[in-house]
Amino acid sequence: MTETLTHFIGGKQVAAPGALESINPSNTKEVIAKFPDGSPEDVNKAVEAARTAFPGWAAATPEVRADILDKAGSLIIERKEAIGKLLAREEGKTLPEAIGETVRAGRIFKYFAGEALRRHGQNLESVRPGVEIQTYREAVGVYGMITPWNFPIAIPAWKIAPALAFGNTVVLKPANPTPATAHALISVLHEAGAPAGVVNMILGRGIVGDALSKHPDVNGISFTGSQGVGSKVALAAVSRQARVQMEMGGKNPLVVLDDAEFDRAVQIAVDGGYFATGQRCTASSRVFVQAGIYDKFIAAVAERAKALKVGDALDPTTQMGPAVTDVQLKGNLDYVDIAVKEGGRLLAGGSTPHALANLGHFMSPTLIVDTKPGDRINNEEVFGPVISVVKIKDYEEGLALSNAGNFGLSAGIVTTSLKHARHFQRNVKAGMVMINLPTAGVDYHVPFGGSRGSSYGAREQGFAAVDFFTQIKTAYSFS
Repeated sequence: MTETLTHFIGGKQVAAPGALESINPSNTKEVIAKFPDGSPEDVNKAVEAARTAFPGWAAATPEVRADILDKAGSLIIERKEAIGKLLAREEGKTLPEAIGETVRAGRIFKYFAGEALRRHGQNLESVRPGVEIQTYREAVGVYGMITPWNFPIAIPAWKIAPALAFGNTVVLKPANPTPATAHALISVLHEAGAPAGVVNMILGRGIVGDALSKHPDVNGISFTGSQGVGSKVALAAVSRQARVQMEMGGKNPLVVLDDAEFDRAVQIAVDGGYFATGQRCTASSRVFVQAGIYDKFIAAVAERAKALKVGDALDPTTQMGPAVTDVQLKGNLDYVDIAVKEGGRLLAGGSTPHALANLGHFMSPTLIVDTKPGDRINNEEVFGPVISVVKIKDYEEGLALSNAGNFGLSAGIVTTSLKHARHFQRNVKAGMVMINLPTAGVDYHVPFGGSRGSSYGAREQGFAAVDFFTQIKTAYSFS
């Protein structure tokens, strides 16, 4: 069935011509949804609704907000099979991956239901006799959320949930490849009791996000996407002194030393590079392997890559689904060609499996070895099931190469040396560090974010979320 989607403005579903379509990447003949191509005027109406709803929502007791978020989380988890299936059809994750993401979204809402009750301040002594000082956090206002397609329910959840928990209102602009999943999430929030105007959503192309980031009544923008789009969003928001929080991808290194537990190292590389079709900003797409185990390691990873079953996201035997769009698939394949022309050796994958060529956007798990640190494949985010490998002589070279480039989201090391593990943890230039774990795969209740060109602004998720979604007021009193 093809759904017909709507905007959500002021607590109502607002119909508009369904000019755009989302397509099943496992079966491109299937249209998942038709949806409207929103306009700046639609954004104006949604922001007005959010602005109108803000005073009442901010003044509501934290228990009111907590109950709604908790109910939303419960509903999402109860419907994990249905929402997960929709997500798998629309984005291309395997069904287990899609159900797992759906449950994560539900857990995020439940976590922030608790955080709504834990917003606190301080009592401080003044340097002046008889003067008392208090600090407390208060809601900021209207937040615009611009979210990507690769985690179409989890990322909107980890932006929307803290915003609502601390008394703000929201206008969401989800990514075009996955509007039906976002629509399902916003529907659940309204069913859980979100008051009219507290959560709004406008579907459409980039003009919607542009209007949202430039809108004078939007107090903050939380964005996840590419560096190119992120820089434009930031300029638009900062020029009018709005808050900005951005996550802009990664080119995440995984260092594998000679002393690593070998089988574990291979599994970590395979999980980090190919899980979710490599469409994760935390994927370990460049792997630095010490010379002593290099040949054995690349042979083992190639064997595992070739054995992975690529296919329809809903097929229970599938281990890796398709790329999300034809444009994404073409970009992935182009990077493989570039890497080979620059001297890389293709050891696995690099093309569409013949049996799947006319069905969807499929690509075999790809391993490119003998690459050089300066190659484009090691410096630009591919966002597909592509691992490039560089041979290193020692730990010091691995650390230096990990710190090269303009990204700094996640970084990992596989070693049994406590000395090297701790040194890497302290000295790698990344916001998140994984020791003997894949670079991808983080918990929902701890801060998420990177350094350098990967992130800008306050951290997302966990206890750090309160910093972006509240402002501190300091009160002095004399008695």
